[in-house]
Amino acid sequence: MQSLLSRDSVKVALVVNAGSRRGQDALASSEEMLRSAGIDDVRSHAVHSGEELEATLDEVAEEMPDLLVVGGGDGSVGAAAARIAGTDVVLAVLPLGTANDFARTLELDQDPQTAVQQMLEGKVINVDVGRANGHAYLNVASFGLSVAVTKALDPRLKKLIGPAAYPVATLQAYRHHKPFTARLEFPEGDHETMELDDLLQVAVGNGRHYGGGNTVSPTASVDDDLLDVYAIVRGRMRDHVSIARLLRSGHFIEHEQVHHVTTSAVRITTDEAMPVNLDGEILTETPTDFTLESNALHVAVPIRSRAGRLDGPPPDVQS
Repeated sequence: MQSLLSRDSVKVALVVNAGSRRGQDALASSEEMLRSAGIDDVRSHAVHSGEELEATLDEVAEEMPDLLVVGGGDGSVGAAAARIAGTDVVLAVLPLGTANDFARTLELDQDPQTAVQQMLEGKVINVDVGRANGHAYLNVASFGLSVAVTKALDPRLKKLIGPAAYPVATLQAYRHHKPFTARLEFPEGDHETMELDDLLQVAVGNGRHYGGGNTVSPTASVDDDLLDVYAIVRGRMRDHVSIARLLRSGHFIEHEQVHHVTTSAVRITTDEAMPVNLDGEILTETPTDFTLESNALHVAVPIRSRAGRLDGPPPDVQS
């Protein structure tokens, strides 16, 4: 089994969103823990804006460290994954965001110091990477209500009440939602073309969790070589209440107002171009080609993590 400390030397890049006191503390404590574990080559980068994060990740990706530790939310982690997918670089996550859904999928502790310890004592696995018009994502890509929720999320409210900000923003977005029509085509021929109307939301999941702990489906996994595609019909308010009660478990996909399929690729078009949310970041629009890169990313996880359980042998990352 491959672990981070099973090699003679490890080159580490530590990139942390240090815009908050929590981020600053996590940067200092993480570097100290890495050095205490016998890793001497640690290069730390404190970033304070999205632009600085993008530039720093570009620089770090060119250096090709053995390990890239990213401290931030799902958007920061996804930006890092986009740059190192398909390489030998191992990604490690410091959960410093509001939702931390990818960390939850990996079964990492939400405390950054504990997460570092789990990483050092853990293992390296392969996970899939989703693509939407070429843009990488790890958790879920979606359009419709979710985009309105992203726009309605108040940064101050997120900082104040954490994941509870998501249902507050959802209620605000629902009041102004306009239903839409979508056409789903499957280039692999595994499903017939679907014409769906009066929709509330369409989502294409790569990972297991999204939206602060909701589950894509009961069987969703970040290493199953599948995308989970679901479309929610607008329906009545009582339908959405019953669906909402099943979001945490993922059993909402069994609701009569929800269409759900699994596939490795899907092209989705809408009557008018609609913005697409990738792990909390609006990066593209419809029409969108959703594809999957199997086992494209090496990730450090706790030794008992069930993420990666569907994989073959862990990657043999050379020193």
